[in-house]
Amino acid sequence: MKPYQAIPIVECGEPLVPIPLNVFAAQQPHPYVKLAAPYGARSPYFLREGVLHSLMTAQAQLQEWYPGWRIQIFDAYRPIAVQQFMVDHTFQETVRTCGLEPDQLTTAQRSEILDRVYQFWAVPSNNPATPPPHSTGAAIDITLVDAVGIPIDMGSPIDELSERSYPNHFAAAQWAKAEPHCTIEAAQRSYFDHNRQILYRIMTAAGFQQHPNEWWHFSQGDQMWVWLVQQESLDKASVARYGMV
Repeated sequence: MKPYQAIPIVECGEPLVPIPLNVFAAQQPHPYVKLAAPYGARSPYFLREGVLHSLMTAQAQLQEWYPGWRIQIFDAYRPIAVQQFMVDHTFQETVRTCGLEPDQLTTAQRSEILDRVYQFWAVPSNNPATPPPHSTGAAIDITLVDAVGIPIDMGSPIDELSERSYPNHFAAAQWAKAEPHCTIEAAQRSYFDHNRQILYRIMTAAGFQQHPNEWWHFSQGDQMWVWLVQQESLDKASVARYGMV
């Protein structure tokens, strides 16, 4: 159980609504659909109504700072079945990357790989008290594209299972401590960090909170959002308003 899952949920009943993809950028077909993730009649391009309103606010702010730039939607609503599919897929891919055979893993190897997977992926729980963030319709994975649709380089791809995914990985102070001997030039690290800061600033200004381990993941009104707000001030909201849908 992750710390944010202890936050109680009082479901507000707000509907899931489609994200207007003419306003934002998006990959088509959706990356997980290409892998045959079982969405059924549901779509990954949905959010809670209030969350979408805040995302539109973030998009408007981005346009003021960088005319023509757009938020690119990587993933939003994720049914439990898709969460389970992607956890299983990530586990299998990680096993292969390690040069191992899935049916020959020791108990220790399986546990170690699952720990890596669950550092970034939420457990696909059907318990209404502990829903994965994306299964609430209140979490979204995003990046930025420029005026001609070219993705802004954030220094690592979405869903990478490494420390490069941490939001502040390329920040100067963090880098000096974690990667003192790396050959990446300081100017390049600064560029990656600058781009991540643009994303962070437009999203937090619109009321979102950023996942501690994922530069691309933002949410509003779910358990993780409340837990992160509480880290800033104990006087803030103590109950999540979005549960599993």
